[in-house]
Amino acid sequence: MNSCFIILAGGESKRFNSNTPKPYTNYKGKPLLLHSIDKAKIFNKYKKIVLVINKKHKNYIKNLNIKNISIITGGKTRAESAYIGLKSIKKNNFKNVIIHDAARPNFSLKLLKKLMDGLKSNDCVIPAIQTADSVKQKTSNIVTNLKREDIYLIQTPQAFNYKKLYALQNNRGTEVTDDANLFVRAGKKMKIIKGEITNNKITINSDINLNNLIKFGLGFDVHRLVPNKKLYIGGIKIPSLVGTLGHSDGDPVLHAVTDAILGACSMGDIGEKFSDKNKKFKNIRSTILLSEIIKQTEKSGYLINNIDINIITQKPKIQKYKKQITNCIAKICHISPTQINIKGKTTEKLGLIGKEKAIACEVIASVIKND
Repeated sequence: MNSCFIILAGGESKRFNSNTPKPYTNYKGKPLLLHSIDKAKIFNKYKKIVLVINKKHKNYIKNLNIKNISIITGGKTRAESAYIGLKSIKKNNFKNVIIHDAARPNFSLKLLKKLMDGLKSNDCVIPAIQTADSVKQKTSNIVTNLKREDIYLIQTPQAFNYKKLYALQNNRGTEVTDDANLFVRAGKKMKIIKGEITNNKITINSDINLNNLIKFGLGFDVHRLVPNKKLYIGGIKIPSLVGTLGHSDGDPVLHAVTDAILGACSMGDIGEKFSDKNKKFKNIRSTILLSEIIKQTEKSGYLINNIDINIITQKPKIQKYKKQITNCIAKICHISPTQINIKGKTTEKLGLIGKEKAIACEVIASVIKND
C-alpha cells in the first residue's frame, strides 16, 4: 500500500521530569521511540517512515544511529509538528498516512492491520477504548453527569487519507491534540475502531519504572592463543599471527555475552545449548550461536537492557576495534549500540594472558521481562 508512517517525538517532556528526554529513556530494553520505529519496520507496509523530533534532542537521536528513516525537526506544538511531518512528504504522493505519538510504545501489529484495512473504505480511522469509570464534567461550580457509553478515549496510531488530512491543516490550532480532531472540527466522517487497553501513553516518569523487572547475568570465557588459527573478538575478525583455540571459532567475547544473557534469563549456559561434543558446532561462527540465543530469549519474552563487557588481553589493543565490536553485538542482540559498554583490560604482563598466550572476557548483562 502507498503509505507513510509518521512518528511524533518533538515534545518537551515537561511532565516526565527526567534529565533524559522521554523519547530516549530506556523502556523495556531500548529507547522509548525505537519501539514505534521497529514496529513500523516489522509491519513492512510503509514506503517511508518519518520521525519528527525536538531540535534540542539532535545529539540524542544521533547517538541512536537509526537507519532507513527520515528524521526532521518539529515545531513548538504537537499540531505544528504533525503539519511539518505531513508537509515533508507532500511530493511523495502517498495515498495514506499513519500518525503516531512516540509516547505510546505498546500498540500491536494487529492494530496497525486493522487501521490499514479501515482505510480501504474510510478517510479517517482512529482507535479508541471506552471507560469503565463514571464520568462527570465540571464547568465552573456546576457538575454534570455524562453517559460513559458516549465517552471514548482516543489513542494513536491514527490512519488517514493523506490529501484529505492535509487539506484540513489550515484549520489547525494549538488546542488540536490529535489529528482526528481536524476531522471532528470540519464535520467529516470518521471510523472508530476498538483500541487496546495495553496501548497506554507514557506521560510521567513512574509510567516507565520497571526496576522490579530487571534481571542480571554474569558470563566469563577464556581461550588459549595458538598459531594457525583465526582470531575473532566480539564477532570481528582481528588481524593476528595467532588465534583462539576452541571447538567453535573460539570467540571469548561472544561466548561470555551469550552466557551472561542466558544467566540473566535463567536459561542455562552455552555448553548446554551448544555442546563441544556435537560435530555440528565444529568451527561454527559464534555470531550464529548468539543469534540463536537471542531468538530463544525474545521468544520467552526477554529484552536486553544493557551489556557491560571487559575484554582482558595483552594484545591486541581493544580501543581500535571497540566501535566495530559494539555495532556487531548490537545488531545481533537487536539493541542500540548505546546499550553496550566495552572496556579493554590487561593483566600487566602477568600470567598466560600477560604473556600473550590467552584472551579472557567477563560480561554482565541485564534483561527485562516483557510481559
